[in-house]
Amino acid sequence: MLDLLENAWFALTDVLNPHGPAVNAATSYSPADYSVHFFLQLAVIILACRIVGWLGQKLFRQPQVVGEMIAGVVLGPSLLGLFFPDLQLAIFPKETRNVLYVGAQLGVGLYMFMVGLTLRLDHFQSKAKSAATVSAAGIAAPFLLAALITPFLLTVPGLFTDGISQANATLFMGACIALTAFPMLARIINENGLANSSLGTLSLTAGAFDDAASWCVLALVLATFGSGPGVAVIAIGGAVLYAGFMLIFGRKLLAPLGRAVEARGEMSTQVLAITMLLFCLSAFLMDAIGIHAIFGGFLIGVCMPRGLFVEELKRKVEPLAVVLLLPMFFTYSGLNTRIDMVNSIPLLLVAAGILVASVLAKFGACWAAARLSGEDNRTALGIGALMNSRGLMELIIINIGLQKGIIGPTLFSMLVLMAIITTVMATPLFEAVYGRKARETGELDQIDPRLATV
Repeated sequence: MLDLLENAWFALTDVLNPHGPAVNAATSYSPADYSVHFFLQLAVIILACRIVGWLGQKLFRQPQVVGEMIAGVVLGPSLLGLFFPDLQLAIFPKETRNVLYVGAQLGVGLYMFMVGLTLRLDHFQSKAKSAATVSAAGIAAPFLLAALITPFLLTVPGLFTDGISQANATLFMGACIALTAFPMLARIINENGLANSSLGTLSLTAGAFDDAASWCVLALVLATFGSGPGVAVIAIGGAVLYAGFMLIFGRKLLAPLGRAVEARGEMSTQVLAITMLLFCLSAFLMDAIGIHAIFGGFLIGVCMPRGLFVEELKRKVEPLAVVLLLPMFFTYSGLNTRIDMVNSIPLLLVAAGILVASVLAKFGACWAAARLSGEDNRTALGIGALMNSRGLMELIIINIGLQKGIIGPTLFSMLVLMAIITTVMATPLFEAVYGRKARETGELDQIDPRLATV
C-alpha cells in the first residue's frame, strides 16, 4: 500500500513539475502548466473549505466562513507545508500564486458586491447616529491603545523594522487593531440571518467606515516609505470623491437597470453583462487609487436598484461567488501565513498582550459607544462581538506591512494569531450575548432566509 501511494506521489509530482526542479522559474512554467496547477488548486481549495467548514459547523458551531478561513491556513505553510512541505509546494508553487491572487480578488470583490445589494439604507438612516458613534469609537480607541503599547513594542527586537519612527509604528498598529474583517463580518451576518436587520446594517456600516479609515492610515504610512505623499492624497481624496458621487447620484443613474428587469420579469443577459461591467470598473477604480477593490464592489452594490433586480442578480451570481471564488481569497491569504514564529515565553506574553489590547479596544469601545448612542445592552454587546472580528482583512494589511518593511516576521505572526482568535471567538460570543435570545423571542424570524448563504 505504501509503495502504491509513493508511486502515485511521484507521478503527481511529475505532472505538476514536468520540467524538473533544476529549471529556472522564468522558463519552467508555460501557460499549460499554470492551467494544470490552477484547476488542481481550485479542487483542493473547494474540498478543504467544504470539509473544514462542515467540521466547524458540526463540532464547534462555527459558520462556514470561519471554517474556510481556517482551511486557508491549513493549506499554507502553517500546517500542510509544515508536515508535508513537498506536497504543499507541488500543489501551490510560488510561481503560480499570482494567478490565484487574481481569482482571490475577484471572489472577495464580487462577494462584497452581493453584500452591498442587501444593505438597507433606510436602516442606516434610522441608525445613522449609532453607526457614526460606533465607527468613531472603533477607530479612536484602537489608535489610543496603539499609542500606549507601541513604545514598548519598539523595544522588543525584531518586531518592527530598524529605523521606523514611533509615529509610523503607532499608526500601523492602530490601523491593525482598528480593522474589522469586513468580508468576514458580512458573511457572519448573512449566515446568522441578519443581513436585512437593523443590527446587521449598523455593524456593516460601522465596519466599512473603520476599514476605510484603516486603509487610509496605511496609505499615509506607506507614503513615508518611498511611495511619496501622492499615494495618500490620491487614495483618500479619490475614495471620498467617488463615494460621495455614488451615494448622491449613483442610485438615480443605475435605476434604468432595475426598471428593465421589472419590465421583463427577469434579468436578461444584457442587463447582467452591464451590471458586471460596472462592478469591475468600480472595483478597478478603488484598487487603482490604493484603497481596495472590495470597497468598490461594496459601494456600487449599495447603489444598485432594489426589488426584483437584487433577487435575480443574487440568484445568478451569488452561488458561484460563495462556493468557487471566495474560498480562493481565504486560501491565498493562508498561503502567506505562518503561526509557528512565536516560539518563546516572552514572545507569547507579548502576543497575549496585543490580543487583550485589541479585544478591549474594539469590543469594549464599540459596546460602550452603542450603549451611549441609545442601543439596549444586548444589541450593544452583539455589535461589539461582530466588530471585534478581524479575519483575513487583517492578514492583507499585515502582509503589506511585512512586504513594505514596516514590521518583522515575529510581529506579523503575532498579529496573525490575533486575527484568528478574534475571528473564531466572534460567532460563539455573538450567540452568547445576542443570537440565542433573539431566536427565542422570534426577532430573527423576520429575516428572509434567502439572504443566508450556504
